[in-house]
Amino acid sequence: MSSVTTTHSPKGLEGIVATTSKICYIDGNRGVLAYRGIDIHELAERSNFEETCFLLWFGSLPTRKELSDLRERLAAERQLDEGVLTLLRNAPRSALPMDVLRTSVSALSFYDRDDKKNDHNANLGKAIRLTSQIAMIVAAYDRIRKGQPVVKPDPSLSHAANFLLLLNGTRPSPTAERALDIALILHADHELNASTFAARVTAATLSDMHSAITSAIGTLKGPLHGGANEAVFRILASIDAQGGDPVVYITEMLAQKKKIPGFGHRVYHTEDPRATHLRVMSRDLSYSSGQAKWYDMSEKIEQFVKAQKKLNANVDFYSASTYHTLGIDEDLFTPVFAVSRISGWTAHVIEQLDDNRLIRPRADYIGPEYPARYVPIENR
Repeated sequence: MSSVTTTHSPKGLEGIVATTSKICYIDGNRGVLAYRGIDIHELAERSNFEETCFLLWFGSLPTRKELSDLRERLAAERQLDEGVLTLLRNAPRSALPMDVLRTSVSALSFYDRDDKKNDHNANLGKAIRLTSQIAMIVAAYDRIRKGQPVVKPDPSLSHAANFLLLLNGTRPSPTAERALDIALILHADHELNASTFAARVTAATLSDMHSAITSAIGTLKGPLHGGANEAVFRILASIDAQGGDPVVYITEMLAQKKKIPGFGHRVYHTEDPRATHLRVMSRDLSYSSGQAKWYDMSEKIEQFVKAQKKLNANVDFYSASTYHTLGIDEDLFTPVFAVSRISGWTAHVIEQLDDNRLIRPRADYIGPEYPARYVPIENR
């Protein structure tokens, strides 16, 4: 047999370093997440989503004027070509919002003024447009499928407030606006997660930004990546409908060897730093809106799972109750993830294309020994 060098890489490429990046830093042992070196706790407490976008795209915090200019550019790009709106109106009302988002983002390339350009500045422009447009698509399709009119954006509002306005038809309270703003910051980037890696692989072929983001959205749709918070809320809703005890419900799930969504993480070996903020947001929103039951159930489940399984809540667990209290339907939870993560995806695509090399890993072959002989069909 010929000599074959094997690496025996771990399944799922766990722990494998695939590239270098200046965008996101994670220390799973210490529970650290930082964008461009700035700790996520500082950003969640002191920043806003627009400022975080600037940080991801341009590599530093903006001056007051730079932030104002970015907000104006985001506001100016909150528009969808009539062709995209027609696509949304013609989509089946039963279609999954993630499927509609994936297809619509691909269609956006038809109308993008820089469609044929793939240079740094053109891609920055696409990043800004996509960030505005994805939020509009998610909100517009939700209203269309419910037979409601599409709402016009308000250029005076923040990105978070505009999304809630477009989704619900009314200006959000300051509490709701700030809660979503923080959630968008927390979900903006997370290094080489599956969807970001998919975006970089697509971009590395010198394909365009829209193709890369379509790849990312298709990857995010998978329940092992973006759908865990939906599964969390289905559990909460089921407990609420039955009028049951959360601990009893989770005990029965564990007895049936079922995985409890929203707990544990491939990277973090301590508490997911994003969960720290979402827990507080869930509590404050639930109590201020008179819907304390969602937080109370979540807290009981978290304490029980941590005691029984020694697992920490991750970003998905408390985002479920947070999004529901904001008036966001369960099947929009993952699209809202994309409303935030578009900032990180586009930052990674820009970084990839600025210093590109085709991403082409190898597989550790474990099939029949070489050379295996071809057997004529009459002898098989």
